[in-house]
Amino acid sequence: MSSTLTVSLALLASYLIGSIPTSFVCAKVTKGIDIRQHGSRNVGATNVLRVVGKVPALLVLIIDILKGVFAVTIVATYFHPYIKNLDYGLYRAILGLAAICGHIWPVFLKFKGGKGVATTIGVIMIIAPVILLPSLIAWLIVFLATKYVSLASLVLGASFPISAAILSQPYYIVVFAVTICILNCYKHKDNIRRLLRGEESKTIIFRSS
Repeated sequence: MSSTLTVSLALLASYLIGSIPTSFVCAKVTKGIDIRQHGSRNVGATNVLRVVGKVPALLVLIIDILKGVFAVTIVATYFHPYIKNLDYGLYRAILGLAAICGHIWPVFLKFKGGKGVATTIGVIMIIAPVILLPSLIAWLIVFLATKYVSLASLVLGASFPISAAILSQPYYIVVFAVTICILNCYKHKDNIRRLLRGEESKTIIFRSS
């Protein structure tokens, strides 16, 4: 098997893993609804939290993170012995990006998916864990201060390339992080408009009785 074919198969496998529509399936199984027709209509954990509940949302979040993890561990490890002349770190970053693209443009939902934040976290957790913690701290600070998941997620996406540059990560991690930041902004474009108009919905995880 040629290296080109092997990389193509690895990319396809990662994309298909990313395409698994966790939120859609969860909402269908638990409430018999199409999550794309409720709440923000986004296929993601935050919308599941608002529409379905905390436990299903947590399950969706975990599985979406694991999609990224599996792409850069199980898929990467399985196909790597058949690949030559490709840096392993770069190879995993490419597979991670394929999984994220699968979540954003899933073949199973006619290429209309979620924003890819959780899957991105799963990928970075493995390929560049050093940039994950400061980025998550930035997310938490913004979310606690504003209750806007979208704004916190935008800050998270912007924190990845900044952290990668400051912490002197390999070039492919910096390029990966910049790409993710751009994708993140693109997928949040409607949220950005609502934030600017003061119409974005806040997310309250723990309500006082």
